[in-house]
Amino acid sequence: MDLVPVKNFDLPALEGWVESIGERSFRARQLYRHLYVRKVRRWEECTDLSKSFRSRLEHGALLHSLEIVERLEASDGTVKYLFELADGLHIESVLIPDPPRATLCVSSQVGCALGCSFCLTGSMGFKRNLETAEIVDQVCRVQQDSGNKTAVTNIVFMGMGEPLANYDSVARALGILSDPGGMGFSHRRVTVSTAGLPPAMRRLGRETPVNLAVSLHAPENEIRSRLMPVNRTYPLEELVTACREYPVPHRKRITFEYLLIDGVNDDPRHARRLAKLLHSIPSKVNLIPSNGGPDSAFPPPPEKRVLEFQEILKAARLTATIRKSRGAEIGAACGQLAARRREERAS
Repeated sequence: MDLVPVKNFDLPALEGWVESIGERSFRARQLYRHLYVRKVRRWEECTDLSKSFRSRLEHGALLHSLEIVERLEASDGTVKYLFELADGLHIESVLIPDPPRATLCVSSQVGCALGCSFCLTGSMGFKRNLETAEIVDQVCRVQQDSGNKTAVTNIVFMGMGEPLANYDSVARALGILSDPGGMGFSHRRVTVSTAGLPPAMRRLGRETPVNLAVSLHAPENEIRSRLMPVNRTYPLEELVTACREYPVPHRKRITFEYLLIDGVNDDPRHARRLAKLLHSIPSKVNLIPSNGGPDSAFPPPPEKRVLEFQEILKAARLTATIRKSRGAEIGAACGQLAARRREERAS
């Protein structure tokens, strides 16, 4: 008999499942607490549940939907996790400590179908969507592994995959993550990143107040379509309109991620065009110098040009920050460990 992945259920669904196996619905609230507050590693730790209920869980419920198969820690404290799923596929999460915060970057798909030219995950192709349990369990497993050393304070959906292309599973995971009776993360500390899917962005804005980040990377359609094929379906005009209409809660802003690539999208005219594009949108721009080397197809600009780009945005009254590279020596960019594991299996 296949085990039921109980972390797929929000609390109402968990109550229904508990009743379906002959237990009273209030047991679901106890179980929910064990899963997300106590983060139990084994069913036998649920000592306030009857032995018969624990036996049903042992033989009918899947507690963990993934296992840590590799853990790499960089000198700056960044930790990269490679997880194996029940079907043998692999995904990654990255824990980035920046006291007093510690941000966990989680995956939403195995691979990605969008094929952004600069993204290693995109080069892997798309395997499948993650279930809610597989998303939530990344957080649970990292919290268990970290213990009291590094408490996870922020969650970003910026790992492998396009979160809004797996909307239903991601939405359920967001509900569990932000439930005060579940994992208890404030919506202000949870961010969903998208390459730009306006229909799903509108749905996200209606249904949850979590933060939105948009991977923009170019201020012109011709450049963005080369870097991000999704732009051919949803060009900048449509994407920016969706951002303007997005119901940004008070004191929040949309974050626009902008990968700076030498000679591609880093010219002062690109900065001025970007400033014009984002005018009137509550926004901040996160500038990311490419981490490719000088022989890469995507080399970073000289530092002077990065700073000049930032100053042009600031002069236009945009908040613009420059992201520091983290975890370079452990390959913290999404997809590197999973791609290596795939190559090892193929050889």
